Amino acid sequence: MLKFTEEHEWLNIDGDVATVGITAHAAEQLGDLVFVELPEVGASFSKGDDAATVESVKAASEVYCPLDGEITAVNEAITADPALVNSDPMGAGWFFKLKLKNVSDVDGLLDESGYKELIG
Repeated sequence: MLKFTEEHEWLNIDGDVATVGITAHAAEQLGDLVFVELPEVGASFSKGDDAATVESVKAASEVYCPLDGEITAVNEAITADPALVNSDPMGAGWFFKLKLKNVSDVDGLLDESGYKELIG
């Protein structure tokens, strides 16, 4: 199940684990990424917390934790090659996996049509 936030993160939900990244729209707005800082595995976050940082030639930006949970994995490939986020933001450019504290919170996120409406 694919869900989106108004802050331009996407979540691919599989049971109680969400793979999280930034949307293609966000990657386009940021421009070419030159640096990615990921959270530590085992770190717990609340919805809206700063979970990761990206820097592009244009600006630095935070990637917010979309829901309450614990980081179970991070994508080290994007720290070595931040351009992966630009070339495949919703595939190989994922940021982290989040074990959700409350799976029902997913219902409060946008579906794909709602996200497309948000970005116009």
